[in-house]
Amino acid sequence: MRFFRPSGTTVRRCLLISFASFSLASLPAYASNTSLSLAKATASTLANNPQLHQFEPKKEGLVGRRESSELRPRMNVDIELENFAGSGDFSSTQNAELTLALSSVIELGSKRGARTILADSKLQAMEYHRQAATLDVLGGLTRDFIQTLTIQEYIALAQEAHDLAVNTLAVLKNRAKQGAAPDYEVRRASAALAQANLRLNSLRLEHQRGLIKLAAYWGETDPVWTLLEGDLYYFREVASYKELYKQAQSSPAIAVFASEARINDAELALIKTQSRSDVNWRLGVRQFENSDETAFVAGLSIPLFSGKRNKGAVKSARAAQNEAVFEQASAQLKLHTQLFEAYSQRQQHVAAADAYRNTILPELSAALRATRHAYETGRYSYLEWITAQRELLDAKQALIENAAAASLNQATIEQLIAEPLTPPRK
Repeated sequence: MRFFRPSGTTVRRCLLISFASFSLASLPAYASNTSLSLAKATASTLANNPQLHQFEPKKEGLVGRRESSELRPRMNVDIELENFAGSGDFSSTQNAELTLALSSVIELGSKRGARTILADSKLQAMEYHRQAATLDVLGGLTRDFIQTLTIQEYIALAQEAHDLAVNTLAVLKNRAKQGAAPDYEVRRASAALAQANLRLNSLRLEHQRGLIKLAAYWGETDPVWTLLEGDLYYFREVASYKELYKQAQSSPAIAVFASEARINDAELALIKTQSRSDVNWRLGVRQFENSDETAFVAGLSIPLFSGKRNKGAVKSARAAQNEAVFEQASAQLKLHTQLFEAYSQRQQHVAAADAYRNTILPELSAALRATRHAYETGRYSYLEWITAQRELLDAKQALIENAAAASLNQATIEQLIAEPLTPPRK
């Protein structure tokens, strides 16, 4: 099997986007056999993803068609024997006439050039389709990587909640022995620990499913790595929306529609050349058997009214041309909506993540320490202590959710503009 080998420009663009951006490439790439970086996942996907392999045979087919389009009309050898095996004087071959001739076609209207232009347009369109497909696959890989890395963060948080539940249960059992806590509080703490165990085990299984899903991008079914490398809280600066939209308009996703428009233009030009009829010519020599004499023969054949017969094809090609224009305009409107939504949501979630890290979590952590001390000294109830724990854990989960959403929207922006964002914020 011949694997897909992207062009140099495609590889550089895709690796630049996947290695230098997507918010997660700040850690060392693939440090051990038990951990996986986005860089390693991207390289494996580019080398082995079946969806990307399909373009090489497609390109070979288009190259073959282009070679055929450059060929001139073929030459024919015509052999014709007349006036033999009939009746009377023509019952034998004495009056036979043997004609040997060459025939071909003179193409008018630059048909060969139009065919070549059409073939070149299809090759260029295929290259844009390949780039767009590569970005789509890598975009899907990155989103799945982020989602699995998010689950990894949830596991760490669930482990923290589990350890907190263990510690809480130990404190309550000790206070119950001293008669300072009722038995039902111990039972509630025990139930909370059981729930923490369930949550932790569930997330671990979900994490395994995420790892298997990632491995499927390059055909691996039994991955040996168990962790992902990456920083979910690593954000990059973003240019203004106007600048991003300008970049997006030259991305492969839009270039695909522009290339389709060029194909339609080339097809229309080729169809128009059909309005000029080709001239069929024939030149040869004829031998007369009864006199053993020879004579030259020549002929031309020119179809009549071919321009009128071609009007329907021209009309159909113009309709396809107009359809492509509207499709491109529709794609640009959709791109505008998608890009602005990703841009706006990323701004929103980055601001929220900053607020949780810099303000909310420090305040809730301090509140939890004070609440625990107050509980142990008998000034606060068990419910107030548990509420403080839950508020802190909920805030940490909200931080993860906002960081993940910011990273996912950033990945969408970079996929739409087909370029990495600026260097990370300090």
